[in-house]
Amino acid sequence: MELRTTFNIEESAEKISYNDPVMFIGSCFAGGMGKQMEAGRMPVMINPSGTVYNPVSVANTLDTITQGRKYTVDDLYNHNGIWLSFSHYTDFSSEDPDIVISRINKAAGEAFRFLSGAAFLFITFGTARVYRWKPSGRIVSNCHKIAASAFSNELLRVSEIVSLWTGMLDRLRSLFPGLRVIFTVSPVRHWKDGAHGNQVSKSVLFLAIEELLGHSCTPGYFPAYELLMDDLRDYRFYDDDMLNPSSSAIRYIWQKFSDCYLDVSAAELRNEVLKITRALGHRPGSTSAGRKKEFAKGMLERIRVMENKIPGMDMQLEKSYFQKLAEG
Repeated sequence: MELRTTFNIEESAEKISYNDPVMFIGSCFAGGMGKQMEAGRMPVMINPSGTVYNPVSVANTLDTITQGRKYTVDDLYNHNGIWLSFSHYTDFSSEDPDIVISRINKAAGEAFRFLSGAAFLFITFGTARVYRWKPSGRIVSNCHKIAASAFSNELLRVSEIVSLWTGMLDRLRSLFPGLRVIFTVSPVRHWKDGAHGNQVSKSVLFLAIEELLGHSCTPGYFPAYELLMDDLRDYRFYDDDMLNPSSSAIRYIWQKFSDCYLDVSAAELRNEVLKITRALGHRPGSTSAGRKKEFAKGMLERIRVMENKIPGMDMQLEKSYFQKLAEG
């Protein structure tokens, strides 16, 4: 008896090799997948402006990156002595507006340079609900814990998302003709809208993406939402808040992602790197001094092999640790 529904995911014709730069922009789930690559020391950039959830905010992030727009103090807001940007995460905020501007413009420049050489751009939409700052009517990416009464909210229409993102895909193709764009919908449930509201919001995202998949740049789609909702489909695969996927669910979805997009060599190299980085946290305990040295020398040899396979890989932290262990 089959107690769950599974489905096949068609492998991408274009694969990610170990040295292919990959950018992830969108919800927390985008960060989760990006960190899986980051853990394997693969070249990845995750949300250069901070986590963004709705299609407009994701597009605004890319707009800042691709247009080379420079922020000024007029783009900031002072709240209780802290200067902030409604388009950026709190890490960019400061009591000094010049520091905020410098952080924002530096991050945008670094993101443009990274994207210029990137092979893939993964876009994860989390919700179709947007929040507007009442004084300007502008859609924000981050409310910075300012009173909810200062914002209005609305559900985006499918046509709005399609129109906005058709233009964005045109621009990305013009600037980065070799870039492969992949859409996905976050499986994280946005419970502020309630059960029904969350489903309506996700439906808007699905309908918009379905239209965008017909764009001439042939974007792709990865079924992250479907893997959690239709394949795993069990509260055992949710975190304690019952809204976010559990660590085991993330690992499962990552494996599907890896099978779909990573070439065999990249997947194998990533696994070898993980064995080394995880060993860094291993404490030999009561093991004899000789066994500790033997273990450390074995890890140093693995590091040497990986550095030869992947020129430029920085494993100095691991190397220093195991050298000290090997010396006793």
